[in-house]
Amino acid sequence: MTPEDILAYPARVLSQDQRQHYFDHGYVSVPGLVPADTLAELQAVTAAFLDKSRAQTESDDNYDIGPGHSADNPVLRRLKIPDDQHAAYWDFAKGLLADVAADLVGPNVTFHHSKLNFKWFDESDTVKWHQDIQFFPHTNYNVITIGCYLADTDMNNGPLAIARDSHLDDLYDQYDSDGNWTGMLSDEDAAAVDMSRADYLTGIAGSITVHNARALHYSPSSKSPEPRPLLLNCFTSADAKPYTPHPQPSSHTYEIVRGEDVKWAHHDPRPCQIPPDWSGGYTSIYAAQAGEDAAD
Repeated sequence: MTPEDILAYPARVLSQDQRQHYFDHGYVSVPGLVPADTLAELQAVTAAFLDKSRAQTESDDNYDIGPGHSADNPVLRRLKIPDDQHAAYWDFAKGLLADVAADLVGPNVTFHHSKLNFKWFDESDTVKWHQDIQFFPHTNYNVITIGCYLADTDMNNGPLAIARDSHLDDLYDQYDSDGNWTGMLSDEDAAAVDMSRADYLTGIAGSITVHNARALHYSPSSKSPEPRPLLLNCFTSADAKPYTPHPQPSSHTYEIVRGEDVKWAHHDPRPCQIPPDWSGGYTSIYAAQAGEDAAD
C-alpha cells in the first residue's frame, strides 16, 4: 500500500499529524502512550526476567548476555522472543501496538518479531548506525519497528536516534570489505552520516517510538548505572512478503494481528541487500556488531 492509501483509512491510535510525520521523516514518537497498568505489568515481568538471567553463564535461545555477565553483575543485552516468553508481552503486541501498526502500514497487519534490548553503564553498549530491512528483506518497505521505553529515557541513558528522512535514501552495505556480515555501516560510511539529521527520541517510561525499516538509526552508550530496557516489536503490512529466512521466528511470527491476509504482494522497485542465510539461527545485533561471529 502507498502512504496515501494508508492515510485514507481512519486512525485508530495516532493522530493524522503523527501519521504524516512518520511518512515524511521515517519515524514518529508518542510520549506516555502506554496505560499505567499495562506499563507496570511489563516492568514487573521484565524485572523478573532480568533477575532470572543471573543464572545464565552463556547466551542461548532466550538470553543474549554480554561480557562480564555474572549472578552479582548481570549484563543481559537482550531477552529474545519475549512474545513467546510471557503473555504480557504478547498481549501488548497484539493489542495496543497492533493498532498503532495499522495506522502506519494499513489495515492488514502481520506480526514479525519482538525483542527486549537493554543498555548498561558501559561504553561498549553503543548500537552502531544501521538499517533494519537488510536483516529481513520484504517485497516492500511497509515494515516498522515499534519501541516502548520501560524506563524514563533521556540523553543520559542512550536513547534511540534516527537520521531524519533517511528512509528515503539509498540503503547501505552492511557487509565489511571481506564480505562478512556486520549488521552496521562501515566506519567510513558512519563517519559521513550528517549528525545534524540525528533526532534523539527521548521519553518517559511508556513512551513509544516507531521507525521505518529503511530508516538509519543508532543509540549512543548509556551514562547511567541503571539499565535502560527498550521493548521492540516489528510489524509489516500483510502485502509485504519476506523473501529470506526469518532470523529468529517465534510461535507468533507471520500471524495476522489486524485485518486479514492478502492474496497479492506489493512490490517496491527499490532494491534491498540480502543478508546471510539465517535458517541456521541468529544471536543478536550486539554480537554481530561486536564481531562475535553470531551470524555465521
